[in-house]
Amino acid sequence: MRRMLHSSTYNVIALVGLSGAGKSTVGRLLAGRLGWELHDTDALVERRSGRRIAAIFAEDGEARFRDLEAEALRGALAASPCVVSTGGGIVLRGENRELLRRQAFVVWLDAPTDTLVARLQAHDEERPLLAADPRARLEALRAERSALYAEIADLVVPTGGRDVAAICDEVLQAHRAHLSREAESPAEERK
Repeated sequence: MRRMLHSSTYNVIALVGLSGAGKSTVGRLLAGRLGWELHDTDALVERRSGRRIAAIFAEDGEARFRDLEAEALRGALAASPCVVSTGGGIVLRGENRELLRRQAFVVWLDAPTDTLVARLQAHDEERPLLAADPRARLEALRAERSALYAEIADLVVPTGGRDVAAICDEVLQAHRAHLSREAESPAEERK
């Protein structure tokens, strides 16, 4: 585990990982169980811009999308208590990693590439970064992003072949344990 949380992060669980790892599905169930709001950064970007993510990429480029994504993350994290489901590339910007590190209990959801491809094909969603060869692209994204996910993750949860309820149980148990450790540590250690 990477660090002690500040008291303001007790009420935010952020989910990171590649497309198809289960962030939206797990996020919905977690938020429901906790009675918290769910904020999906991709949905926030689409709602605020009035355009689909694929259109933003095509018309304005990835850099503009990443700007909108960073704004969505800041807004989502400010809406505590909540669960935040992030886009797979949220970790590419250092400012986003720092926000997540300081303001959330971060859970990296991971699954084998074959599982990711199957899930993405089943949902048939537009994903600009996966347009050509999804398997090869996911492997490249994994190579590019894994160290960044690991840098900020308080918990890594494998999601391949697992029941969503069991994944949520694991996240909630780890979150509770982390909060208990935090509450027991002296105040000066939490600064």
